[in-house]
Amino acid sequence: MTSGSFVAGGDEPVRGSSGPSGLLDVLGVAAVLLDAHGRIVLWSPQAEELFGYTAQEALGQYAAQVLVHEEHLDVVTKLFTDVMETGSGWAGAFPVRHKDGGVRLVEFRNMRLLNDRGDFYALGLAADRAAVRQVERDVALSVQMVTQSPIGLAVLDTDMRFVSINPALAQINGLPAEDHIGRTFREVLPFLDVDGIESAMRRVLRTGKPLIELSAVGRTPADPGEDHAWSVSFYRLDDAAGEVLGVAISVLDVTERHRAGVEAETARRRLALIADASARIGTSLDLQRTARELADIAVPELADIAAVDLLDTVVEHRRSGLSSGDAAVIRAVAVQAGHPTEALKAADPEGQLAWYAADRLVTQSVRTGRPVMVRHVTDEDLRRIARDEQAATHLARAGVHSYLAVPLIARGEVLGALDLKRSRNPRPFSDDDLVLARELAGRAAVAIDNARWYQNARNTAVTLQRSLLPERPPAAPGLEVASRYQPAGAASEVGGDWFDVIPLEGDKSALVVGDVMGSGIDAAATMGRLRTATSTLASLNLPPATLLEHLDKITEGLDHYIATCVYAVYDPHTQRCEIARAGHLPPALLRPGHPPELLDLPTGVPLGVGGVPFSTTTIDFRPGDQLVLYTDGLVETRQHSLDERLSTLLWLLDEPGRPLDDTCDHLLRALRQPDNHDDVALLIARARRWKPSGGPSPAR
Repeated sequence: MTSGSFVAGGDEPVRGSSGPSGLLDVLGVAAVLLDAHGRIVLWSPQAEELFGYTAQEALGQYAAQVLVHEEHLDVVTKLFTDVMETGSGWAGAFPVRHKDGGVRLVEFRNMRLLNDRGDFYALGLAADRAAVRQVERDVALSVQMVTQSPIGLAVLDTDMRFVSINPALAQINGLPAEDHIGRTFREVLPFLDVDGIESAMRRVLRTGKPLIELSAVGRTPADPGEDHAWSVSFYRLDDAAGEVLGVAISVLDVTERHRAGVEAETARRRLALIADASARIGTSLDLQRTARELADIAVPELADIAAVDLLDTVVEHRRSGLSSGDAAVIRAVAVQAGHPTEALKAADPEGQLAWYAADRLVTQSVRTGRPVMVRHVTDEDLRRIARDEQAATHLARAGVHSYLAVPLIARGEVLGALDLKRSRNPRPFSDDDLVLARELAGRAAVAIDNARWYQNARNTAVTLQRSLLPERPPAAPGLEVASRYQPAGAASEVGGDWFDVIPLEGDKSALVVGDVMGSGIDAAATMGRLRTATSTLASLNLPPATLLEHLDKITEGLDHYIATCVYAVYDPHTQRCEIARAGHLPPALLRPGHPPELLDLPTGVPLGVGGVPFSTTTIDFRPGDQLVLYTDGLVETRQHSLDERLSTLLWLLDEPGRPLDDTCDHLLRALRQPDNHDDVALLIARARRWKPSGGPSPAR
């Protein structure tokens, strides 16, 4: 039996494929020969495949004219001249024009040749750069995986003699790599089940079917005094032509498999818990519900008893902060236990205030912003965990033996603590538990902070009686902005239309135009509430659709008012704008060189209707583009249809280069009529070239 033919199933030989038989074929290396003048005199079939030109089309042509764009002619001419004059080769990647008109990045190796008559030629060897890079990556990956892999790897030839072995397998076998090369398993490790190993390898060589995760037990010089268990796999190696090269072996020490399996299962559960927390915590902007979701997640996987405690200053929307020696005034927001336990008697009733002295562990955690973990709780520790002596007695009777307090920190502020205790679970808290608890606390803290600010925004919106529109919009990174507000009928009359430009984190800006249905002082007061709520919610960096959903809930409670709104967020870094609208008229978009258009956005329902989700649409918004936001008072009249008036609006936006203030005045003069019974808010933003401080200009 030769090394190129093995019998499969005892009858038929396994033959090689008719595909590529070597690395050059895999790369598709093309050869092109040029004479001293740069004309093509030889053209390989691979060149035809790579560049698209047949030999008849290429031969006799100047290579530069066929393959090189005009902008690269000077560079190519110089490279060709240098090679021909100096004899020094050139290697590198260069964009080449394909016959189909496209451009391909090709890896070249160019050299000067001399024939027997003293004539010079230029030989170019070329391959698609992506193919070259892929082969290079594959080779580098193979080398690194073999040499650095913790799994033992070896290759044996068809005579089942070692050809190569990686450091991991040499360490497993307890023999240097050089003591393996050229020898068989029987010669290297005679005390193993050599017959079984060789039988398995012959089977793989014969059939080509791998054998995966076979178990083997024995001893090697690496640890001759102890049995080890390994998981061994065998794979046949074939070259590109189907020639059998030998067999590859992978060996994994699985002596500690049971322990690793337990650890893996623990890690899986922890990841599942984090995923569950991501889905469940923060499903609403209700502070108590968010805290309860955190407590429910922590029990029983992480703790037997969990409490979410917030500093009273946080609940009352004041800045938190404790000095050394200060007691912590804490409000228990959520308490959860995995089983009936006396420890619940020590817990603070939900919603009530409790004072924890400066020496208490939870006070220490919220004051320093650091977790406190007591792996093995003593009676003295219980007195520092509990609020008072009676509570400490309850914890002792419940069998609390391990304690962990993790601060809830959001946007640099300590909001409170996640208080965890174990009684039924016999394991003490570990460093891994601490990592998990901090992850859960971090996710929940942001949701809790959002909830408290949302509630603050809602309370502010309900109690705020009047708000004034900004005299001029604030400066916005990457934007030029102009605005107008015109009351209905007379200048002294007030209504419910508003506009705003709100600075956001990351140089973003929010553009808002809204309209409270109705007029008079009540509508203006409602407008002020909604504008304040919008500004507060915007500080949370919510997507436009999400912000409108929260604003919708606020509007439901404002004396049965409903309103329309369009909310857009512009990011000068990405030069994109996210827009959502709630029953509002569509914004107009102007792009240089294009006719004005009304954006085709999901309409959404007005704020205050409730129960219907909103949608966010993202558009490109590049320098020179303009976005025109307006209320219906600009275009609606009793004499004309809305479609007619919107067409007139687009027709009036005829000069994209006009100053924005002039555009505002132009629209108001042309569209407003003396008998209009509705006020108007108008906001126009134009993207401009912008360079962030200390950084490069945004990509165009």
